[in-house]
Amino acid sequence: MKRNYFTLLFALILMLLVVASCSSSKKTESNQQDTLAGAYDNLPVEPIVPDTFVLPTIPVTITDNDKRAIFLVMNYWERFDFANRGLIDRPDITEQAFVDYINLLEYVSKDIAEASLQKTIDKAKVDYMMYSHFGNLFEKYFYDPNSPFRNEEYYIPVLEEIIESEVLSETDKSVYNFHYEMVMKNREGKKGTNFNYTLASGQTLSFYNLKSEYTLLMFSNPGCSTCAAVTQQILNSNEINNAMALNNSTRTMLIILTLYVDEDMDLWLANLPQMPPKWVHAYDKGLEITHKKLYDIKAIPTLYLFDKEKNVILKDTSIEAIEMFFTTPR
Repeated sequence: MKRNYFTLLFALILMLLVVASCSSSKKTESNQQDTLAGAYDNLPVEPIVPDTFVLPTIPVTITDNDKRAIFLVMNYWERFDFANRGLIDRPDITEQAFVDYINLLEYVSKDIAEASLQKTIDKAKVDYMMYSHFGNLFEKYFYDPNSPFRNEEYYIPVLEEIIESEVLSETDKSVYNFHYEMVMKNREGKKGTNFNYTLASGQTLSFYNLKSEYTLLMFSNPGCSTCAAVTQQILNSNEINNAMALNNSTRTMLIILTLYVDEDMDLWLANLPQMPPKWVHAYDKGLEITHKKLYDIKAIPTLYLFDKEKNVILKDTSIEAIEMFFTTPR
């Protein structure tokens, strides 16, 4: 995607915020909420700039670094012409500005980010086509499994606005209703959904009865090259292997459970001898997980990390995130 001159300006502002955040103390959530509640309501409204994107001007009276970041996030789209459908076909302007915007969200609290996201999709209501376009951008960057910005927690406030709005038809909103149903399942910090898994022996067991300090669940398929690559990456991981090495006769630190959620049992059984012998390998008998949509499996493989009580620690995560978890002091 081609970068415009405004991206250079964004980069400069972002660099200032990064430097500032390293040298300033973190403000409390309540202070940020006070700022959000209307501290800037009386500031002059800047005019919309047609056929381009221009960042808002941060008032010189706002000298606190955290408040400057909040102002930028909360007023990011004030000068963007949401009524101009021509900007939909200008990804070098609109989509680039969108990517820069979601990069900024990490410099404010979760509550501020959510309020900004809701404000953004609400501003797009002025035009049906622009509203649809921004809905697609949020889906592409926050929900697509291949997006480096994937963040379901940020997607939730956007979905809540979209499914309650009257801009889109019920047919158009059906995909967002489905996304909302799925992102609300098995959220990080919440209890994971129980399911039954069946071993090659035919024994069926309950996920909740799997006793371990941590459980790494991997939805995978035999013959999937990405699954094989992720399996090898896990086998080569010092952090994960160190956790597995703590398993003994009195304590199980980590169990890795692979779960096949398709129906070609001959293929699955033929592939079992190539699977790591210290892991637990099972299948979803009757395809209950798929039919009941117990887990959001957007791509194979999909990884989840659970604690002892089967609370979700990491949802639809990466090997790198799992390794970081096991190396972070607790």
